Amino acid sequence: MISMEALLASGLGVVTAAGVYLLLRGRTYPVVLGLTLIGYAVNVFIFVMGRLWSNANPILVGKGVVADPLPQALVLTAIVIGFATTGFVIELALRSRHESGTDHVDGHTPVAHKEGV
Repeated sequence: MISMEALLASGLGVVTAAGVYLLLRGRTYPVVLGLTLIGYAVNVFIFVMGRLWSNANPILVGKGVVADPLPQALVLTAIVIGFATTGFVIELALRSRHESGTDHVDGHTPVAHKEGV
């Protein structure tokens, strides 16, 4: 039987690998999607590092286990910043497309390979 930690680590690995694959593509839209996927993977990783406590008080009241609010606050902040950054990168990609006439990352359309030449 597979443990929850192994399942979560595998899922994070798959999402991160998909993000890296999309980052290495030659067009701007897959690059934006790759950055977004990597951002999601990092957010889940930070959230998981805070551990999930059951029957823990959300605030300090007497004695007992208290849930750590820091990972949730960090992830919430990262989601807001990631959304704003994604919007900014999409605007940059649209501006680059408008100015260069292509959506390739380097601004150059690759020349098609001709057979027999």
